[in-house]
Amino acid sequence: MNQTDYISIGDLSTEEVAEVLDLAAEMKADASRFRGAMEGKTLVLLFEKPSLRTRVTFQVAMTKLSGASIYMAPSDVGLGKRESTADVARNLERWIDVIAARTFAHATVTDLADFANVPVINALSDRLHPCQALADYLTLKEHLGDLSGKRLCYIGDGNNVAHSLLLGGPKVGIDVTVVTPEGFEPLGEVMDAAKMAAADAGTKVEATTSLDAVDGADAVYTDVWASMGQEGEAAARKKLFEPYRVDEALFSQAAPDAIFLHCLPAHRGDEVTDAVLDCDRSAVLDQAENRMHTEKAVLVRLLT
Repeated sequence: MNQTDYISIGDLSTEEVAEVLDLAAEMKADASRFRGAMEGKTLVLLFEKPSLRTRVTFQVAMTKLSGASIYMAPSDVGLGKRESTADVARNLERWIDVIAARTFAHATVTDLADFANVPVINALSDRLHPCQALADYLTLKEHLGDLSGKRLCYIGDGNNVAHSLLLGGPKVGIDVTVVTPEGFEPLGEVMDAAKMAAADAGTKVEATTSLDAVDGADAVYTDVWASMGQEGEAAARKKLFEPYRVDEALFSQAAPDAIFLHCLPAHRGDEVTDAVLDCDRSAVLDQAENRMHTEKAVLVRLLT
């Protein structure tokens, strides 16, 4: 990884994504080989949103690599309110080695990267979720093997997860279809960037409102219909998104050995039924575990 920060999976070359995923797989197979890799290093988790997987996996990752981590909740910092983002970045760089930021506005992450002279990792923003995408693609490789010629079908809101899957698909050789209700498509500029990358890679990315796209897919992915910060839209969105619920009937349209993915937390009964979420082809817990392994790989590539 030649990057000084990890803001988007789209910023990495195909080779760099492969190197990160290979390293994550090595770390998963034999964690003892990498014990001590972060010795003397400190990660600060700068979060504007609550978290289970992101917080725990980053903290455990640093612990397993012999490093330290500090969690800072919204009330601890007040980015842009109690103190400017630039001032927070300039202070933190004097004490710590890397920042993982989980924010509402994507601009907050990019501002931190601009002002801090230490690596910044996008742990989630309203635009992108690049750490999740790495875990997703590691999980797909584990379950499907070579991803060339395979197709991932994402169903739901064209949100940060959908964006990172689109940008990452061409990097790992998989086709990505995003299915949304009308008006909830991925951002045009993200689609444009993904299509350019897909053209170079010889893969396909597309967005549609038709659930026919599920037919024959090798993996079906969904996410919550209203993300954090969109709670006021939840009721209205539910009416529009109900036809896009992943139930047994919809999942059966995919390939017979297709796997189911969800970045979690899941709103059971809304975007996915219990029968699908808990079925033997659900890989959601593998995804959750793989967050830790891919985050370890990102940390090592950025700091060593």
